[in-house]
Amino acid sequence: MDRRLERLERELMLVARCSVLTPRDRKGHGTAAQEGGEPPEPAAAAEARTEPCTPTRLDRSGYLLLSRLDAEGAMSIGQLADALQLDVSTVNRQTGALLRAGLVERIPDPDGGLARKLRVTAQGADRMAAERTCRQTDLSRLLESWPPEDVARLEDVLTRFNREVERQEGRAWPREPGEAGRPPE
Repeated sequence: MDRRLERLERELMLVARCSVLTPRDRKGHGTAAQEGGEPPEPAAAAEARTEPCTPTRLDRSGYLLLSRLDAEGAMSIGQLADALQLDVSTVNRQTGALLRAGLVERIPDPDGGLARKLRVTAQGADRMAAERTCRQTDLSRLLESWPPEDVARLEDVLTRFNREVERQEGRAWPREPGEAGRPPE
């Protein structure tokens, strides 16, 4: 196999585990989305953080689900499972935690279908916005020594990569018009 592809695969795996982008459960404490409450934050992490990133963080699945619902609007469990390529049982469990935490709510299908849909609550939108701010703050710290043109190049290449994945899988992530990267072909 091409050595360059081996290195690329490894780097993508390392990005996926990056705690700057995806806060993790530490020392057996669940996340707020899992428990519906405020878990204690490890002392080292609490000391390393500065405002505004001290509120309870959303876990990876909570942030991803809320982001998709925010971008696309109300969706059924089946639609979410299809969009994220997950089992319905997995999405049901993950959205159950968001429901218990008051971050999403079940509503009748706005289009008159039989399946109930999930939508982000005001509290969920606030938590997602706070999480997004934390993640952007963490990214800013991580990339503060990078020249702006390198940050822009990284954004463009990652967007291009993600759009190609979406094109091949036939599952586009909703985007704002004019976002960076090449438009899908």
